[in-house]
Amino acid sequence: MLILVSGGSHAQSVKEQSRERQELAKASKKELNEKATKAARKEAKKLSKEGWKTAPGALPIEKQLDKSYMMQYQYDSEGFPQYIMAEAMSIGGNYDAAKMQALELAKQNLAGQIQTEITALVENTVANEQLSSEQAESITKSVMASKNLISQSIGRVIPVMEVYRTLQNKNKEVLLRIAYNSDMAMKAAKKAIKKDLEQRGESLHEKLDEILGW
Repeated sequence: MLILVSGGSHAQSVKEQSRERQELAKASKKELNEKATKAARKEAKKLSKEGWKTAPGALPIEKQLDKSYMMQYQYDSEGFPQYIMAEAMSIGGNYDAAKMQALELAKQNLAGQIQTEITALVENTVANEQLSSEQAESITKSVMASKNLISQSIGRVIPVMEVYRTLQNKNKEVLLRIAYNSDMAMKAAKKAIKKDLEQRGESLHEKLDEILGW
């Protein structure tokens, strides 16, 4: 009975999240703008107090954050986010070096989020008896082994926010926030996982589209 109650609660939670996403997707552009702007002002004020600023010619922090929040509030027709967002910070002797490293770290962050999403999909196929536990284990191993490949397969990301501050030792610390289309992210992941399965001689790569609903 405990298992049934737990499963029912989880199902209800998923339904509630889906309903909230759909309601947000239906919200007017004006409502979303107001919500994003309010959140952006609050975070911009906090970042400015911490010494963060934008590079010459870049948009003000508040405007960059406004764009970031607006993209976070965009959902597809099924109620799923249209973009995966990731951010990272890095310190370097100069601005360009710190920015390049932050970008690579942000891409790794994206790859990690994609891994988590696919692992959840694999677990769901087992729960629905579409996949045996042995098959799921093989795919999960490939998912976990493919983080670097997924990161390398990620195409051109959308820079959403870029700020920096100068530390006491004169080094530059850069904070980047990037976005990537969710559909493109899953395609990049599929490519990387299929490659790993093929290299390990697993026939599952031929059924991956069907198994995971891609």
